[in-house]
Order: sequence, then structure tokens, then C-alpha cells
Amino acid sequence: MIFSTSLRRDLSSLAGVVFATLFTIMLTTTLIRMLGRAAGDRMDAASLFPVIAFSSIRLLPALMVLAIYIAVLMSLSRAFRDSEMVVWFACGRSLLDWIRPVMRFALPLVVLIAGVAFELAPWANREIARYTQNFEQREDVSRVAAGQFSESSSGARVFFVESLSEDEASVSNVFVTQQNGEQLTIVVAANGHIENKPSGERFLVLQGGRRYDGDPQGSGFRIMEFEKYGLRLVPKAGGPKDLAPKEKSTIDLLRSAGRRDMAELLWRINLPISAVVLALFAIPLASFNPRVGRSVNLVVALLVYVLYTNLVSVSQAWVAQGRITFGLGVWVIHGIFLAVVVLLYWHKLSLIRFRLTGWRRGVAR
Repeated sequence: MIFSTSLRRDLSSLAGVVFATLFTIMLTTTLIRMLGRAAGDRMDAASLFPVIAFSSIRLLPALMVLAIYIAVLMSLSRAFRDSEMVVWFACGRSLLDWIRPVMRFALPLVVLIAGVAFELAPWANREIARYTQNFEQREDVSRVAAGQFSESSSGARVFFVESLSEDEASVSNVFVTQQNGEQLTIVVAANGHIENKPSGERFLVLQGGRRYDGDPQGSGFRIMEFEKYGLRLVPKAGGPKDLAPKEKSTIDLLRSAGRRDMAELLWRINLPISAVVLALFAIPLASFNPRVGRSVNLVVALLVYVLYTNLVSVSQAWVAQGRITFGLGVWVIHGIFLAVVVLLYWHKLSLIRFRLTGWRRGVAR
């Protein structure tokens, strides 16, 4: 009882530290990537932090799975290193008796992983897609950056402005070209501003400029000077968009028979199952030979995690490609690794039983 209580306390503290470290690393890399996209005019700066928050929610299940695995591995490795396991085995307890306290710690987190994977992560993906779609459908003037040529949403116009006001409602030294078949229109103005009409339409009103109309391959251009000239700002058409598999709810995936939808459903199911399998795997992996050193077991544990996650990803890809059925993809990788876990437990128990027998004979002599 004392060992179990101490183990759960160690697991909770280690899991918190590991998860906080992984989450900080993930948040930092996501922030750097999103800042790069915003600097390259591929994301709206106003939606930067909401997208980062939703991206963090989407990655929570994978981080929690890894945190459980590392916490169990480090906590039991410390118990072996400090000879606590020797006392445990000398009292007649087995390595299998550690499964219950480890599962008591892991199962609530597994339920949380399943909840995030099945409900919160798809919602976060839908919100990210909504922000991205709103950015792609912004008006022509919203695409303009000072000192850069910017193409309109329809691709028919090219804008260049020397400077923008802070609220991006006024521009100065404007250059606009518009292609309509073989007819080319060039508009040059000293300044301009945005006007909202009662009908809801928006216009970029240019003042004090010239308009050139003509065919570059023809007889030349016709020049017209103006005091005011309005350009209608038309946002990109935002028709109904089909949801990607990662954006669909779990109920919609269950109702669908598409391969990609089945592969996404498989990925969500794999996350809580992999948390349980890795927690069971970490118990025998934590035992190490003092003559070899602890680092060998840590390397083996890392290789096991990389191999396991890669095989799970491969099974998901095979389901999407139709190479294997959904039912086979659910159990084949987890079944293989559970069989390896059973063999590893049997090997470790035989080795521990052999060492304890030799130790008791030595004491008897």
C-alpha cells in the first residue's frame, strides 16, 4: 500500500512536469511557425493567438500519451535504481502487482485523451479551418501591404500602395492594374479611402489621379483624369466547403464509409489505446541491469515509442489507401505490441525469480 501510494504520487508529479515541458516546447514551435506565416502574409495577425490556442488543443492527446509513457518509465526506473524494487520482491510481491497502481493513474488520463481526441480536437480543427477560410476570403484592400504588389482575390487586379494608415482605411500613392480580356486598365492616384454604402457594398474611393485604358498590343491608351474614382471591393466567394476528415465529428465519421474518414476514426481510436499499451510497456522496460547502465533501457524505450507510433501511422495510411480493413487496422498493431508486452513480462519475471532464488541460497549459506 505504501509503495502504491508513493508510486501514484511520483507518477502524478512526473507526468505534470513532463507534460508542462512538452507543452511548452510545442507551444513555442507553433508560435514561431505561425509568426512566420503572419510575416509572409499567409495568416491574419488578429487570428494568430486563437489559431495557436486551437492548435494546442489539437495536439493535447499525443502529448498526454507521451507524458504517461515517460512518467511511468522514469518513476519505475528510479524505484529500481534506489533498490525499492528489491524490497518489493523480497516481500513476495511480483512485477505484475505494479500494473494496478499504474492503471489507476493512467485510466483517468486515458478517458481525458479519448474525450479530447473524439470531441475537442475536431472542434479545434474546424475553428482553425474557419479562421483560414475567413482570411482567404478577405477583401482586396485587406490584401494590400505597403510597398508590395498584391493580387486581388479574383486575380484580375494588382494593387500597389506606398503607405497605409494605421486602421488600413486610407491609402496614399496608389497604383492599380486590371485586366479584362485584352483590355488593360491602369489607375494611378495620390490617395484614397474606403467608403461603406447603405446597401452594404464597400468601395475604395481614389482621389486626384488618372486612368489609362487601352490594349498594350494595339494603338495605345486613352487617358482620363478624375477627381474621384471608385473601385468596388468584392470579397472572395465563400461557398459551402466540404469538411476535411480531421474536422468532422466522430458521429459523422461513424456514419461515413469513406476510406479517409475511416482512417481518421482509426487515428482517434488509436490514441487512448496506445496510452494503455505504452503504460503497460513501460513497467518491464523500467527494469535494467546495473552492469549495463540505465541509458540502454532509455534508448530501447525511445525506439519502442518511435516504432509503435510509426506503425500506428502506417496502419492509418493503409486504411486510407484500402490496403487493409478498418477492423484489422484497429487491433493488428496493438495486438502485436500487447503480445510483445506479455513476452517481456514473462522474461523479466523469470529473470527476477532466478536472481531472488540465487540471493536466498546465498543468505542460507
